[in-house]
Amino acid sequence: MFVRILSFALRGVEALPVAVEVDVSPGIPFFEVVGLPDASVRESRERVRAALKNGGWALPPLRITVNLAPAHLRKAGPGFDLAIALGLLVATGQVPAGLLDGIGVVGELALDGSLRPVEGALVMAWTAQQIGLAGFLVSRHSAAEAAAAGGKVWGASDLGEVVSHLVGTAPLPPASPRRAEDTVAVGPDLADVRGQAVGRRALEVSAAGGHNLLIL
Repeated sequence: MFVRILSFALRGVEALPVAVEVDVSPGIPFFEVVGLPDASVRESRERVRAALKNGGWALPPLRITVNLAPAHLRKAGPGFDLAIALGLLVATGQVPAGLLDGIGVVGELALDGSLRPVEGALVMAWTAQQIGLAGFLVSRHSAAEAAAAGGKVWGASDLGEVVSHLVGTAPLPPASPRRAEDTVAVGPDLADVRGQAVGRRALEVSAAGGHNLLIL
């Protein structure tokens, strides 16, 4: 059976849509990931195997091919784990087909099936809106960041919660963006500096990006 699920790859500060295509067929068992993946993406095979097993799902001994399209775009990072796992569950008939239509999926799986945070959740969720997706599924650790882009975002703790949400047995609540806590200024405030526009801008960029700074 063939399944396609939409995920995202980071390129600089952009998020690019990636179709995670999963094909499962009879034959000599193997599990191959193609589509210009780096080492962390290829290693998703072992993370996904363990997460499915420890979550109580079966992974039959079949020929499994995962293609990350477009193939010319280099794929990096573990954020495709969740899409691959869900694709396998649908392709093997353990989750009904069609439940992920119009939904973007990003998440790194731990071996026990729990979901870890991913980089770039905000820009991925924003891109999901721009291409007309109805929602975005991500780890609960990244849900508040993704929700800051607007749109419908769900955050899950593990693969089981994602499946329960999709089949409707335990829907996840939409995530809300994190609110900045009220803080009391201590010491000098950069807003009190008059003039020195270039120096203030350098300080702001350095603080925002966590960069080193030398002023002469």
